[in-house]
Formats: sequence, structure tokens, C-alpha cells
Amino acid sequence: MPQARELAAGKLRLDHPAEHVARLVIDHPAKRNALDHDILDAFAAELPRLDARCLLVTATGPVFSAGYDIGNLEDAAELVAHPFHAAIEALDAFPYPSVAALNGPAIGGGLELALSCDLRLAAETAKVGMPPARLGLIYSHTGLRKFVDVVGAARTRELFFTARNVSAVTALQWGLVNEVVPAASLAEHAVQYAGRIGALAPLSLKGNKQALRALLAAEGAVDPATEAELVALREACFRTEDFAEGVRAFAEKRAPRWQGR
Repeated sequence: MPQARELAAGKLRLDHPAEHVARLVIDHPAKRNALDHDILDAFAAELPRLDARCLLVTATGPVFSAGYDIGNLEDAAELVAHPFHAAIEALDAFPYPSVAALNGPAIGGGLELALSCDLRLAAETAKVGMPPARLGLIYSHTGLRKFVDVVGAARTRELFFTARNVSAVTALQWGLVNEVVPAASLAEHAVQYAGRIGALAPLSLKGNKQALRALLAAEGAVDPATEAELVALREACFRTEDFAEGVRAFAEKRAPRWQGR
């Protein structure tokens, strides 16, 4: 079995805890496992090279991921563009089943990362939430599509329009996660869960995932003109006064003063 490797300047770790299982562990406790350029670039670079029949994504400490590592306005606009998009695309393209084990809160981009996995386990102490409305951010239509695919339009509206966090139990009721387990046993349970998947027929796992991906893509397809309009709408939000204010308020830990422009 291959040895463990450190990636992203030690903020991401790759190991193989069971036969046919690759595990990526986010280890960035100083920033509550927030996703920065190094981590996202490592996801994008490493995933296409993995030789495993099941991928397990988890994190160290009490938090799965607090979302984007937003240090300033420039970082915020850059993070939600290229690096995050490339990492999510690589996760979507992984040919075999993927499992996210939420050891704690999964917020914003951290939750989308988890939703980009096929299955999700959550510690009973975990919570999930989408805070774009607290930042003045228009989310990508591809990201929103993932939420609609998993929990439907009504729950997606609730997550994005209220910007509130929900408990692991509520996430289970909504279908955001597949199983909730005691926090102390999550790591071991997740390895066993992924190991059982990895032991199944590889052609079936790969083929069924390919078919499901094609079906969901067909259901969520939009015409080129509409897609261009949605992309332009999102890009325009980065130039608004409200987005700048939302990022400043987040950094300064205060309530934002919205101007609607």
C-alpha cells in the first residue's frame, strides 16, 4: 500500500487507509480547514492521478471546512473563480465513488466540496450552511445545481436565502448527508464504509457513476445564451460595492452595511 504523502505545504495529506481506498485529509487547523490556493490546487492536481476504487475526503480537528480562505477582497474574487472551479471539476471527474466524512462544520465552499462527493457521512456534531447572502456573493449556477440535485429547489432556497446553519440531524432529514454517526467513531466508520465500496465490482462502480453523471448533466443543462448570462451575472457581483462591503465586514467580524449596489 502506498505511503502517506503531504501535499499543499502540509495542509493536505494523502494516504490509503484500506484496500482500494484513497483518503485526502484537509489539515489546516489554523484557518479552520479553510480552502486556500494551495489546498485547492493540490486537489486539482492529485485527483486525476489517483488509483483507487473509492475516494474518501475528510479533515482533521473539529471542523471539516469553514469554506474559502478569504483574506481580502482580491483573494475572495480569485478563490471563487479558477482554483475552486478546477478542484471541483477534478472531484466531479473522479471515475469511482467518492465519500465525504464531515468531522465537523462544512460551510460555504466546504459544503460544496462535500456535495461534489457522491456520498456524505457526518459526525453528530457537524453542521452545514451556505453564507453567500452574508457576503453579497452570487453563487455559481453549477454550484447551485449540485444543491438542487441533492436536496431539491425548496431546500436549496432555504439554505441560500436564509444563510443559516443546520444540524447534522436536519441535514440527514433533508438528504444532504446519508448517515450521521457519533463524532468519536466517524473516522473509523468512514474508512470501513469506503472500504466496503472499494471491495465491490469496479466496472459496476465506474459505469454506474458515469451513467448517473450523464443523467444529472442532461437534467441540469442550460442553453449557451442562458449560461453566458448567468456567468456574467456572477462575475458582475465581484465588482459591486456590496461584495466589497461583505468581504470587509467578514474580515472585521461585524455586521455588513448593504447599499444594494
